[in-house]
This record gives sequence, C-alpha cells and structure tokens, in this order.
Amino acid sequence: MAEAHQAVGFQFTVRPDGVDLKLSQEVIKNIYLSGVTAWKKKAILFKNGVLAGVYPASPSSWLIVVIAMMSSLYIRIDPSLGMIDSIKDNLPYRDCLSAQTRAVLSGILFATGLWLFLIYLLRYTLKVLLSYHGWIFESHGKMSTSTKVWLSLVKMFSGRRPLLYSFQASLPRLPVPSVDDTICRVSDWWEEYIYLRSRSPIMVNNNFYMMDLLYVTPTHRQAARAGNVVHAMLQYRRKLERGEHAPLRALGIVPMCSTQMERMFNTTRIPGIETDIVQHLTDRKHLVVYHKGRFFQLWLYTGGRHLLPSELETQFQRILNDTSEPQPGELKLAALTAGNRVLWARTRIKYFSQGVNKVSLDAIESAAFFLTLDEEPQGYDSTKTNSLDSYAKSLLHGKCYDRWFDKSFTLISYPNGKMGINVEHSWADAPVVGHMWEYVLATDCFHLGYTEEGHCKGDVNKALPHPSRLQWQFPKETSYVIAKQIADDVDLHSYLFTEFGKGLIKKCRTSPDAFIQLALQLAQFRDQGLFCLTYESSMTRMFRDGRTETVRSCTSEAVAFVRAMEDTSATKAQRLALFRKAADKHQHMCRLAMKGPGIDRHLFCLYIMSKHLGVDSPFLKKVLSEPWKLSTSQTPQQQLNLVDINKFPKYVGSGGGFGPVADDGYGVSYIIVGENLITFHISSKFSSPDTDSYRFGRHIQKAMLDIQALFHPENDKMVGNGEHVQLVNGKKHL
Repeated sequence: MAEAHQAVGFQFTVRPDGVDLKLSQEVIKNIYLSGVTAWKKKAILFKNGVLAGVYPASPSSWLIVVIAMMSSLYIRIDPSLGMIDSIKDNLPYRDCLSAQTRAVLSGILFATGLWLFLIYLLRYTLKVLLSYHGWIFESHGKMSTSTKVWLSLVKMFSGRRPLLYSFQASLPRLPVPSVDDTICRVSDWWEEYIYLRSRSPIMVNNNFYMMDLLYVTPTHRQAARAGNVVHAMLQYRRKLERGEHAPLRALGIVPMCSTQMERMFNTTRIPGIETDIVQHLTDRKHLVVYHKGRFFQLWLYTGGRHLLPSELETQFQRILNDTSEPQPGELKLAALTAGNRVLWARTRIKYFSQGVNKVSLDAIESAAFFLTLDEEPQGYDSTKTNSLDSYAKSLLHGKCYDRWFDKSFTLISYPNGKMGINVEHSWADAPVVGHMWEYVLATDCFHLGYTEEGHCKGDVNKALPHPSRLQWQFPKETSYVIAKQIADDVDLHSYLFTEFGKGLIKKCRTSPDAFIQLALQLAQFRDQGLFCLTYESSMTRMFRDGRTETVRSCTSEAVAFVRAMEDTSATKAQRLALFRKAADKHQHMCRLAMKGPGIDRHLFCLYIMSKHLGVDSPFLKKVLSEPWKLSTSQTPQQQLNLVDINKFPKYVGSGGGFGPVADDGYGVSYIIVGENLITFHISSKFSSPDTDSYRFGRHIQKAMLDIQALFHPENDKMVGNGEHVQLVNGKKHL
C-alpha cells in the first residue's frame, strides 16, 4: 500500500522474556482504509461490468422476465412451447427435487435463457442500425425523414444511462473496402508515420500539446492551480477506471468507441532497439514531479482516499520551496526521452537495469502521469507580441529536458497559474485527450474553485509525509545537444482569428471545416506558388477500435477554386460556384473517411502485408517517396458540454498543435471556438528557406477573408493589384 511506504508500520524488540511488538495505529488505520477502498473499487467494477455486460438491458429486466414467466405458468399458459417441460425432465438430480421445485427452477432457467437471447437480439439490432452511415452524406444542416426515423430507432434501442463501455459490443467493426474500389480512387500515396517503429526522436516529431483556457486564469498561485487540476484528473481517472463516464456520441445519439481512453493514465512508451512498446499499468497511486532539475515522488492517496486539492497544494508548495540541488546527471536526464529512440533504449539497458536508477525509473514509468512545475510564466497576453508562440513552444518541447516525453502525457504548471499538457501520440488521438482536458478545466473552475486569496479550498493538512526525492547514480551528465537542435529548429506561430467564426460560416451554408481547408489550400498556393499533398486527420471512432483516416484535401476541385481566386479575370460568381463544388467534394471525402471506405489505411495495410510476404511493389515504392508538405488537424471543442460558452464566453480553450511533418512543409492545427473565434497553430522549420510560420499565418488570415468576401459582395471591393479590401466589424483588412 502507498501509505505503508510512508511510515514504519511496526517495531519489535527481542528481549530475554519475549518479543516486544509495537504497532502504529495510524498505519493500521490507513492499511484498513486502503483495503476497504480496494474492495469497494472491486465491487464497483464488478457492478459496472455487469451493467455494461447486459446493456442495453438491465439486471432488473431479468427479474421482470422471470416474474412474467412464472405468472404465465401460474395461470397455466406455457409461452415456452414445451421447452420448460423439457428442461424439467433433464434437470440433474431431479429425483431429489420436488415437482414444484423442478417447475420453478425450469421456469427460471428458461426465463434466463430468453433474457440473454433478447439481449443479444437487441445488441445485434443496434449493431445493424449503427452500420448505417447514410446520415453522414446528407446536406449540411438538413436531415431526411429516413435519417430521423433511423435516429429514433437508435435512440430507442440504445437503452438508458449507458456507461463508458456499454456500446463496445454493439459497435460494428471497421470495414475493409474492396481493392478495386480503393484503386479507383487512388491518386498518390505516402506511408503514414508509424509511431512505435520510428527510431527518430518523438519530441516535436510525435508528441503534441494542448493549451489552457485562453482568457481566464482561475488563480495565479502555481501550487494551488496544480492542486485543483491534479485532483480533477484523479476524479476523472476514478470514473474512467470504473467505466462511469458517459460515452461520446455523434449527433448526441450515435456512440463512438471508447477503447483509446483505457490507457490514458499509468501509461508509458518504453523504448526498444527495433520498436517501442506501450506499457499500461493499473492501480498506481503516485505521481512524479519535476522541478529545477529534481525528481520527486508524491503519493496521491491517504487513508484510502484521494488527496484533497488543499493537500495537493501543500505538497506542491513543499516541492517549490525545496532548495536542494540536482544530483549528478539528474538535471537533464529527461532529455533521453527527447532524443533518438535506439540511443535511449541502449542507455536504458546500460544504466537503468538495476540499483537505484531502476527503482527511480520504475517510479516514473509507473506513475499516473508526469508533472513539471515550470519556472517561467507562459500563456496568452494581449499586451505582448507572440505570447502564444512562446507558450506553444514551451508546451511542445520546453527545455528538452523538463518533460518526460515517454509518458502518456506530461502536465505542465507555470508560476503564473497557467497550465498545459504535452501528449505522447501512440496511445491515443487528440479528441480523447481533449475529452479529459475539458472535464478537468470545467471541474477546476466551476466545481472546485479557490478562496479569495487564490488557494485551494479546504483545510491544510501539514501532517502529510513530504514528497520524496528519486535517487540517481550516473557517471556523467546527460547530453541533450541533439534534442536542443531539434527544438531550436521549430518555427511555431499561434494566433487568434477573431474576424469571424463558425456562426458566420454556417450562415454561408457550408461546412466550417471545408471552409478552413480551402482557405489553407489558397494560403499554401500563395505562400509556395504550388500545390502539395495535404493530410487532414478524420476520426473513425464510430467503429470498434477505430482511430483515424486520411482526408486528402488537395483535390482537383480545390485546385480549380484556388486558381480562380488568383485569376483576376474570374468573376465572383465563378469563384463562388467553384468554392461550393470544392467544399462539397471535401465534405464527401470527410464522410467517406468517417464511414470507413477511406483509402490510406487500406493501402497502408497492403503495404505492410507486401513487406511481410516479401512482395515487391513498384507502385508503392514510387508513391511512398512523396511527403505530406501540408499536414492539418482540427482540435475538437466542447465534447462534454460542461460549460455553456454563450453564458461564459471567456471560458474557452485555445486548442493545441504539433510539429511539422515535412522538413520543408507546414503543420497546421486549428480549433473552431464557439461562434466567433478560430485559433490556428502553425509549425515549420527555421532550417527550411522556403517556409515561415508567421508568413503562412498571414496568408491564412487573408485567404479566410477573401473567401468570406465571396458571400458578402457589398462589404468589399477590388483595389490596386487585385488585393481585396474588406470591412469586417467596421475594421479594414487586407
């Protein structure tokens, strides 16, 4: 037990007259409470497992079926058509049972079998209903009668109050399209980044980040904010382990797969010579905290319960007040997780296989997650230029040695009260982490709260054992030169597009995502003077174990639209018509990707099989050499609806981002925040002479305004060399 490591539970002294045994009542109490908590958790898991196992029915429905069966037998009606009599005649030890007992037992067995049959029938019916995806292809903002009927049926067969994993058995498997269908829609191909087999550094190349609330900082006390956020994460983890979160649903009805959420906590990417593995543990009760080059182990439970926010604040403040120096080799130790995977794997074998190093490394890799108490304030500041850029770079790579990049996520706490997370990508995708992050921020601000002085609410428990230092023994300091070179090469620009948002785009009767993607194509052409392969991530979580599929946004329709926008002889009507055609094509491709018949994951599987079978494919060899020079992703917003942003407009997140995929390309992440704000996160490399993230951001802004002007011709006019002047909210924009 965690508490047993914090104090000496008993002492004994051998005397000539016997053994003098002294027991600590506090430790015995803690052990007892921990045991009660463990059994309570097992009972809850068993209960929730039963509820999910019989869903969409309920255990009480079994009793209803049994009572109905017994009632029918009582009035001498046999709904089993003789099956109950057959069961009664074949019961074991029937000679030892009375006729009445055999009749009751046979009726219960038949009723149970009928109940199980009905459950499987309901599940199969629901699976058949969920295999229909025609609703995806309907016009934006419209819904046919058949889809309305289908939604009603799904809602009717979905039962009431589902738990997180209730729909897993009813979700259809991701379909594999025919090779002929795939080939008909193939234009080019590039092998998607393979997470665990890549030997290059995961910092920047793999990990992504998510920011805090944009305009609101609930408290400027670092330890207090960390206390509330960590406590909210523990609440989320407890509900996750018990399966008590409500499943996410498209349209509020269609369930999505929850498998990725299982490995959110206590998960670490373990380096290997040829491939990494994802290690997931359960029921670990500690956290590892990094501050000024020192690693601290902090127990998260006491007396069989979570530490309260005020108790966590006390512990974090103790770490902040600690003036001890890092041990030799400790300061930049985490840089090993930022560098080459083969080098990290070999170093791990050489220096971490035994002794105190192994014990300390095990503590990090088995921790719930990793927390960094940073030393420099970050966050959005409207009075400072490029404050979001600095914030984003800090979250993406920091100093290269102050985040443990192998952990499922590193929580980062800044001295001004701002927070953020750095996420290892192999175990899950951004929407899954975003679900947790929304829950945590809403719980922090609207449920836990702070005192007037900015401290966590609740009494301060100074009797808690202090966090303990992890011990290390190294012959020399860890080198982080390579990691620093990677971080210094990242050109990251984040900015707020406030001219308009989802509200105005929807009034144009088009998809906000299609609008932005076409703006990105226009910006890309203006920035580079050419078109390129474009990657957009689309989720496939309506299928069991589904993750993502690729939408190839640079379509021939998009190219035609962009060329018309750059052709001064083209009329607005022509441009608008081409825009609608390109937007419709993009929406259709997104719907295909969501529905299952995407081409990239299918071709990727064919590529893996060709390598496994030793089959040479000139086609794959040719197309795999082409990189995604423009890689894009949309961060989801308000998956939980915990905060009404119309009522609390300041409580909005600013999304997150990732590093560039290609050395001479751009990575663009965007989040549509409410009705009037879109946040862009743009990355590239300083070493590329052809890219500039700030410049690309200006191209995106102008492209957005130029497209919007197509729908409101009275607000703009052509001037000079073809540039547009547009009036938006009374302001002049170029």
